[in-house]
Amino acid sequence: MTAHAEDLERHDLRGLAERLGERCRARGITVTAAESCTGGGVASAITAVAGSSAWFETGYVTYANGAKTRLLGVPEALLAEHGAVSREVVEAMVIGACRDSGAGLGVAISGVAGPGGGSVDKPVGTVWLAWGSAEGAESTCHHFPGDRAAVREQAVREALIGLVRRLRPI
Repeated sequence: MTAHAEDLERHDLRGLAERLGERCRARGITVTAAESCTGGGVASAITAVAGSSAWFETGYVTYANGAKTRLLGVPEALLAEHGAVSREVVEAMVIGACRDSGAGLGVAISGVAGPGGGSVDKPVGTVWLAWGSAEGAESTCHHFPGDRAAVREQAVREALIGLVRRLRPI
């Protein structure tokens, strides 16, 4: 284990959000979340922490493609070519959310939570997450097991873990 390695997977959502808040306050940074399949789950976990308004000002629930375009500036051509559940779209979502909110770090999530809506290429449980800023993003694809609630909770957890990991302790 490296000096910065942590076992964040053991923390509950509240514990992850508290850790995120500690790191945001230490760095003087705000975060944002652009959510689709999680429907505000990341924002809910963050705002369950008292005082989170100091480091979380804005979140976006952009469930429909039109909202992704209108609120986050995701180009319609990206949605048409790659679909909402894709690397290209989540990266555009997080860049747009950070640009609009002024946050220094953000996360975006788009996926197929189920029970329907899956395809051969994107089965139920497929979730793309991106972390980044207004300048750029990196993303990863996950295939979470379980029912709709389980997929959504795992996606929220992974989003928070990714935010915490990107804000290494000072």
